[in-house]
Amino acid sequence: MLRNYLKIAFRNLLRNSSYSSINIGGLAAGMAVAMLIGLWVYDELTYNSYLPEYRRVAQVYQRQTINGQTFTQDAVPFPTGQELQKVYGGDFKYVVMSSWTNSHILSRGDTTITKTGNFMDVDAAKLLALKMIAGSHDGLRDPNSILLSRSTARALFGDQDPINALMKVDNSLDVKVTGVYEDIPASNFDGLTFIVPWELYTIAQPWVKNVRDKWDTNSFQCFVQIADLADMTSLSKKIIHAKYNRVDPDDKKFNAEIFLHPMKDWHLHSQWENGVATGGLIEYVWLFGIIGTFVLLLACINFMNLSTARSEQRGKEVGIRKSIGSLRKQLITQFLSESFLVVGLAFLLTIIIVSLCLPSFNTLAGKQMTLPFNHVGFWLASLAFMLITGMLAGSYPALYLSSFQPAKVLKGVMKAGRRATLPRRILVVVQFTVSVTLIIGTLVVYRQIQFTKDRPVGYDRNGLVMLQQKSTQFKGKFDVLRNELKGSGAVQEVAQSSSPLTQVWSNNGGFDWEGKDPGLQAGFATIWSTAEYGQTVGWKIVDGRDFSRDIASDTAAIIINQAAVKFMGIEDPVGKIVKWGEGYQYKIIGVVSDLLMESPFFDVKQTMYFRATENDSWMIMNLNPALSTHEALTRAEQVFKQYLPGVPFDYQFADVEHAQKFAAEQRIGTLSGIFAGLAVFISCLGLLGLASFVAEQRTKEIGIRKVLGASVASLWQMLSKDFVILVLAACLIAIPLSYYFTHDWLKNYPYRTTISWWIYAATVAGALALTVMMVSFQAIKAALSNPVKSLRSE
Repeated sequence: MLRNYLKIAFRNLLRNSSYSSINIGGLAAGMAVAMLIGLWVYDELTYNSYLPEYRRVAQVYQRQTINGQTFTQDAVPFPTGQELQKVYGGDFKYVVMSSWTNSHILSRGDTTITKTGNFMDVDAAKLLALKMIAGSHDGLRDPNSILLSRSTARALFGDQDPINALMKVDNSLDVKVTGVYEDIPASNFDGLTFIVPWELYTIAQPWVKNVRDKWDTNSFQCFVQIADLADMTSLSKKIIHAKYNRVDPDDKKFNAEIFLHPMKDWHLHSQWENGVATGGLIEYVWLFGIIGTFVLLLACINFMNLSTARSEQRGKEVGIRKSIGSLRKQLITQFLSESFLVVGLAFLLTIIIVSLCLPSFNTLAGKQMTLPFNHVGFWLASLAFMLITGMLAGSYPALYLSSFQPAKVLKGVMKAGRRATLPRRILVVVQFTVSVTLIIGTLVVYRQIQFTKDRPVGYDRNGLVMLQQKSTQFKGKFDVLRNELKGSGAVQEVAQSSSPLTQVWSNNGGFDWEGKDPGLQAGFATIWSTAEYGQTVGWKIVDGRDFSRDIASDTAAIIINQAAVKFMGIEDPVGKIVKWGEGYQYKIIGVVSDLLMESPFFDVKQTMYFRATENDSWMIMNLNPALSTHEALTRAEQVFKQYLPGVPFDYQFADVEHAQKFAAEQRIGTLSGIFAGLAVFISCLGLLGLASFVAEQRTKEIGIRKVLGASVASLWQMLSKDFVILVLAACLIAIPLSYYFTHDWLKNYPYRTTISWWIYAATVAGALALTVMMVSFQAIKAALSNPVKSLRSE
């Protein structure tokens, strides 16, 4: 019997090839979107799960209250690790202090490469569960050792055995390779291509040695793995005052609290507001999960509409089958088997679509996902997916068609009536409500990105190149490099800075000035730079003057930004004295416009710029616009090779780094736009199905109206009016719904756009235009049909 059902189903599909193509194609489109989103959601949810004990691994975070607002950060003081081991050692299996993941120069003989890595405590390899290819997890116990990832070891040593080989880090630290590990998969640790002992950090960076016992310098990371019998939440509460108990009395006003942020939450729950976790990427996981579900639902609705649109044609078939003894359950089985056949064919097409689209989707999403054909779970999930989709898509047509009464159907007096069409009308409203909401949301995301991109940055990004000074060879050579670079014609100006132009690496407090509110806790972004910094980046002096090499007193001077003037609450700031700690006084010599150095979605932080004769962190170059970028960089590289042999010429463009700040929002906007477009496409297919259904139901009415003199225009208006009303109803529902969600999303950004009326007007106009286009095809076709054929009795 089942074979007979499938045979009939195939014949029906072939007999109605255009209908079948639309039905299978629409369902495949919806299933493809759902599958792509499902792969993305799964990848996000399992992002850090490569560690066997990832649920017992955490990073130490801290909260501090400043000016009534609680801030959360992942930077902790140097003594944190020692304090946790000393006081709470029994609750932790491993405690690992770490530097930040930065790029460093690795060299062996004539081979020099730049890789990212960390200085970490001796138990780092065990906490990270590194898969050792050579050496052991105890390799970092040698104070002059290094652990390399497989790819890094191959880049440095080729096919040679690297164990016990000598090499250099940043052309200054001599180390011995004591282990090689498999490259860490995509996770928060995937940038860890080498690990150097923590104690060596104090040698590489003398400032680190000076803060070994200081609790007021938050410049490091601390990772832990809790003991087997410990509970993450309870332990987090237990250690909450570990820092507060050690800080100086003057610093207790910040009410410092440290706590554990579990590894399972690092990727998806990284957003904090006033000391409380408020979400993060998990919001987008939910968003796309809901979008995928709705797009699949739209495809199923489309299937239902196209199936019921053919009910008149299949009605007589049902009547004949019932009259010769077919039971309703047999008819339901038949129609469900047809549904499962369509779903099966759609699933095969889905696999093809996903396989073709996955490389491009990975590029958009920044992923490396593949279809897991070798996993049993994938096929079980796919089978369940098809069964649920088949039941969902085929249940309504099966129940609806099998309910026809044979006597009425065979007499030709069966009429659907308004109540029968109500479910299909509701489904169309649901389809367009979802589609219009997605379109409005996508437009708001796009507008927010463009609004922020157009935000003034306070400097000229064009031609600005940043170079991190990773080697000690830079020390004492700034003036020589500057003169040679300018002499070569490669650059207009060169400066050094303690922070890259697109980030702030240092924040400090303890400042005082005349008229300061005693209760104000003054924290500023602090940047040390050479005198040429302003000329190099092209900042705008709004009051006072710039730093000068010719004025020796400028080493005790500062320049502040407009945000700092507002924060300090002072008028005519030039000439005012700012005290920092005990014995340090600085004179404000200038005010500059705000430089956008951190997130473009947030307000610029109050910033102080200090004059330094030389800085060992970053070099910023303003390329000569008279030369091509390639020529300017070639000349600059020749200068660097002459004075800094063995140091790679690794540079970053300021405009490219700034553009990266929009990557996450732009990715979300692009994906949302694609999914919204597909939702609209599927909804239009559903609309086409309902238009076809209505045209079939009113064939004789149209014929009579034409005989009585009705024009094609009046018939088109009659058939189109109901659909326009349905779409308008969907828009009326979608507008407040989309406003609620987009307004809530925009609240995450202090610097945000407004939701303009034209977004809603354009979306509604577009939806109505699409409706008229899709309906007109069926309406005009029906209006132009020959009334003799439609009125002729069979």
